[in-house]
Amino acid sequence: MTCGGSAAGRAQPRPARSRRTTLLPGGSAKWATGYFADDAAAPDGIRLQLNALQALCRQAFAIRLTLIAIGAPFATANAADGFPRHAVLTAAVLGVMGSYAMLRDWDRCAPQLLAHPTLMAVDLFFGAILLLTASPASPLAYAAVCTPLLSGLLYGWRGSGVFTGLQLVVLLTVFRAWEHRPGAGASTLLIAGFCVAAGVIGVTLRNLMFRFGAASQALAEANSRLAVAEAVESERARLAREMHDSVAKTLHGLALSAEALAVAADNESNPRALKSQATAVAGAARRAATESRELLTDLRAHTAMSHPPMDMVTELASRVADFESRTGIEATFAHRQDPHRPGPAPALAPGAPRQLLAIASEALENTHRHANATHVRVTLECSRSVLRLTVRDDGEGTAVSLDDVRLLANTGHFGLLGMLERAASVAAELHLHSTAHGGTEVTLTLPCAPTVPAPLPRSPQEEAAHA
Repeated sequence: MTCGGSAAGRAQPRPARSRRTTLLPGGSAKWATGYFADDAAAPDGIRLQLNALQALCRQAFAIRLTLIAIGAPFATANAADGFPRHAVLTAAVLGVMGSYAMLRDWDRCAPQLLAHPTLMAVDLFFGAILLLTASPASPLAYAAVCTPLLSGLLYGWRGSGVFTGLQLVVLLTVFRAWEHRPGAGASTLLIAGFCVAAGVIGVTLRNLMFRFGAASQALAEANSRLAVAEAVESERARLAREMHDSVAKTLHGLALSAEALAVAADNESNPRALKSQATAVAGAARRAATESRELLTDLRAHTAMSHPPMDMVTELASRVADFESRTGIEATFAHRQDPHRPGPAPALAPGAPRQLLAIASEALENTHRHANATHVRVTLECSRSVLRLTVRDDGEGTAVSLDDVRLLANTGHFGLLGMLERAASVAAELHLHSTAHGGTEVTLTLPCAPTVPAPLPRSPQEEAAHA
């Protein structure tokens, strides 16, 4: 619910009178007609600021209701019998009922007050009757301060200026009627100062809330756009890794096999070699098709929980065996369990096994392409809190720094960059260094929480004791 609001920039100009946008309690925007044009727009969607403004208005009406209830006896006692007393009683009852209605049923009454500021003028008239008979030194004089405050909160600078001016005229009239009483001048001057200050405070609070709400909304939209951009960039990087680690490598192998097939085709006297190369090309093509299907399936439904549980040991052993059969490089796999800390296997985050397997596959491919190795050893070490994966070869050792990785990425080699990104995505540490006896060692260390064993079922006696 907003306490009035028009957008000068969004309103369409009309020659006869201005229009303003009001957000009604239900939250729907509609065009409302009023006497005063708002100086600060009420942007859509700033419910927190609008609710706070609504709460301030209701509190002002609650204070006004209390002051009228306290000061009404003063006005009744000073009124003469007959019509004057009946008029004072009527004004008191209407003032109390109006304030109570705004306090109790704001959502229904506030739109009427926003669209018809004359209702505030009528209320000011009833308050003037009470104040005229109660004197400026009574509690009713402080109830008059609520009118400029509410007009500032509801209508902005113009409304505040008009109603503050009317309230000052009422105070001047009351002072004329009670100027013979000692202290009437000081009391009237004090209340007049409070009225001016209350009007300024009401408008200031209203504009601050609207502008703060607009700034918060703009910041939220900027953060949302930034989050979308980051998500898109992250997805692009993920797709690049998947393409590099699957289809791109397989197509490269397919191209090499096709070249070998072309060479074998020139030698017609060796049909066995020709058949072997053709089989290799067909196998590489089928592997590329399979990897493409897996990548498309992953794109169609990519969530960390969508992948079924994976046996790391079995899958790693299978990939090492496949690497040995494809490349002819001797490859061994070892799985070690920490004997000093026996227990269940460490619990990995969803998606972590897939990233670890991709890193191991890329390390093996780098050994095949760049290391000139004759043997590679893959080791998986598991403890209750740490999983360590090591790929060590006996080829040409090399040490690669982060700057080297960036340089390789700039020249179109994205393998090491993809390994680093995959390790970072599961909060793992990746190290690549040369060994003392030659060769390269890639070590991936992943901290993980131990698996919490399921509680044993209770016996009937334990269930009864627990109950």
